[in-house]
Amino acid sequence: MLWFVKVFFLAGGSLILQSAWAFLDGMRFLRLIRSSRTKPLGNYAPFASVLIPCKGVHPGFDANVDGFLKQDYANFEVIFVVATPQDLAYQNLRTRLETRKVSASNRKPQMSLVVAGLSDTRGEKVNNLLRGIEAVDEAAMVLVFADIDAAPAPDWLRSIVAPLSDPSITVSTGFRWYLPGKGFASRLRAAWDTSIATMMRDHDHNFAWGGSMAIRAADFCSLRIAERYWANTVSDDYALTRAVRDAGGKIVFQPRCLMASLEESNLWEFLRWSTRQIIITRIYASHIWKLGLATYLFYCGTLALGLMDLVVHGSSASQRAAIAAILLTVILLGAAKGYVRTLVAHELFPRDAGRGSCYWQLTPLVPWVMLSNFLAAGFTRRIVWRGTEYELVSREVVHVRQRAGSE
Repeated sequence: MLWFVKVFFLAGGSLILQSAWAFLDGMRFLRLIRSSRTKPLGNYAPFASVLIPCKGVHPGFDANVDGFLKQDYANFEVIFVVATPQDLAYQNLRTRLETRKVSASNRKPQMSLVVAGLSDTRGEKVNNLLRGIEAVDEAAMVLVFADIDAAPAPDWLRSIVAPLSDPSITVSTGFRWYLPGKGFASRLRAAWDTSIATMMRDHDHNFAWGGSMAIRAADFCSLRIAERYWANTVSDDYALTRAVRDAGGKIVFQPRCLMASLEESNLWEFLRWSTRQIIITRIYASHIWKLGLATYLFYCGTLALGLMDLVVHGSSASQRAAIAAILLTVILLGAAKGYVRTLVAHELFPRDAGRGSCYWQLTPLVPWVMLSNFLAAGFTRRIVWRGTEYELVSREVVHVRQRAGSE
């Protein structure tokens, strides 16, 4: 038996075990989703301030604004923040705010619009959040952060706040769930991103996601997140995660707060977006980047070696049959976990998951895209985010290299 065939059998066997474990992990995630939908939320619903940074107006903008303003929650305020009055989102929100003032002076919830200005030492989103916090009502007991491109369910605010009734929990978080669009790139994005979403579970390794996270106002102040962790960063969620872990706190995943996102894009836009996510991970959570790089190098390297062994001369027919069986088993286990994500999508978003087959059909492509993302992230510290180019010098130093016009 050729030496590289022996190497493949050893690596392939390990990869089958890894893939089988990943599939079982996916099943555990599905059970978590189903069980969370049957549990009562409880009565913890203190006054909450919801802060939403905005830039530009996308097709679902108005519907998402309505969704945040029409939450099934007794006492809350919503603060929208833009960087400049020239941003398209500013005029949209300004008109909406004036309309609310005219139609009902005591209309609930209270809606505010803040213009944050620009910063050369941190990301625009983080700067928006910091300026928005200055406008928070003093009565707010909970700070909630959300992204305008995610669609909230009517009980989203109750769901994200509810876990904070437990004093041992520092942050409650959801995550985005990309729904497949019409184009190939948007469907690949959905398969790519949901592979990360299913990492969130009932364990001690969760990370906060800035598009849906809540923290008690007192904890936000005591951890000095604004002054210490957000002062010079582009990543609100990784920085907040580090603050919680530095203090020995706990981040809990709230499955009810998986938020639907849908965005059509071309392949280049998707690859630039996905690589940006991994570059940010490399800078702000380098241990995750190193582990991910090793994982995808092993996965893709093993598959590539197996394909090479199939065509190389010197392997017997029985050996090639065994190699093919290992490759097929690994691919089928990956597709099976992708099918679990299809089931999750139908559980959570039954009216919008019509193209959910992409979660398993495109699963074989995801590791190769991931590998390209992780490799590319190792060679640059520059990202382009919403038209602004940043250089991520370190976790504490950010340089703004170039700004584009407002969207």
